[in-house]
Amino acid sequence: MELREELPSDREPVRDVHLRAFGDHGLVVADLVDTLRDTVTPADGLSLVAEYDGKIAGHVMFTRSLLDAPRQLVEVQVLSPLAVLPGHQGRGIGSALVRRGLEILAERPVPLVFLEGDPGYYSRFGFAPGGGQGFRKPSLRIPDAAFQVIGLPGYEPWMTGTLVYAEPFWRHDAVGLRDPGA
Repeated sequence: MELREELPSDREPVRDVHLRAFGDHGLVVADLVDTLRDTVTPADGLSLVAEYDGKIAGHVMFTRSLLDAPRQLVEVQVLSPLAVLPGHQGRGIGSALVRRGLEILAERPVPLVFLEGDPGYYSRFGFAPGGGQGFRKPSLRIPDAAFQVIGLPGYEPWMTGTLVYAEPFWRHDAVGLRDPGA
């Protein structure tokens, strides 16, 4: 397996990974990735792929959002989305992508990385629920346990407050859980 930054030629294979990995939600996630990709620059954000047998089998994206801290706005990163082709899940591809992404971001002036996800999966990387650490989730639709954060070397204790997702997450309605019966 090879981990590397996403290239322009990876656009369609990455889209296919998300379409297949997210099932009924695949189109929303794939469209979100296409929009977020335009916000990733060499200095801000990160889009990594995992190649397995010469084909893209996984993808993770880290993009800029803001923490509305009492002292000032703080630029943070959001890990979303992470996807691995269904036939390749359980082989450590997703874990390798997350670990490599966090290693790269730890070398930058990124203080915090937030996500919405399964605490049983993400706790192995050091993510913990944000609510008990002085962080507020950007939407009440996000389950408390799913709202998670990890501090990186750039973190300082005064950096608390409300996470403000970047606009594409709202545009694609990719924040929290919608009540299908409402």
